[in-house]
Amino acid sequence: MILDLEQHEDGVELGDGDHIVYDVDKDEAYFGAARVEGRALVWRLTERPEGDWLLRCDRVDFPPGGVAYLHTHPGPGLRVLLHGRIRIDTEGDSHEYGPFEWWYETGPDPVYAAASETEDTAFVRVLVLPGEWAGKRTITYVDPADEEKPKLQRARIYLEQRL
Repeated sequence: MILDLEQHEDGVELGDGDHIVYDVDKDEAYFGAARVEGRALVWRLTERPEGDWLLRCDRVDFPPGGVAYLHTHPGPGLRVLLHGRIRIDTEGDSHEYGPFEWWYETGPDPVYAAASETEDTAFVRVLVLPGEWAGKRTITYVDPADEEKPKLQRARIYLEQRL
């Protein structure tokens, strides 16, 4: 994996470096130096890829029963569920995650995600993306017909940092 994840229950203070810090209580993300008083998530880049790449931190929110149809992304990422429950199907495996559990997606391996039927679900993630994806939506549906289906999930970008 190109990213490591740390969870800090009682805050964290970090200096400059190739890491993203997410403040759970304030719902804010920072690249490099940051101080968080409460619960924090920290993604550390374990190796810098060659060429033009960026780190993106974003959040995806699903209403009850929301799904992300079978899809891929242009780069890998580590996700952490903030609340609700989500089932992730990929590479012939299926796993359900609860709050503050994490999972890794390679990017090119197709993934299907199904949120809780009864409660709102949200995860925050850090993706390592080729630079040309700056500011762009990264989801590509395996079946082009899924592009036209209604999407209930909403993504919000916190930050992008070129490497």
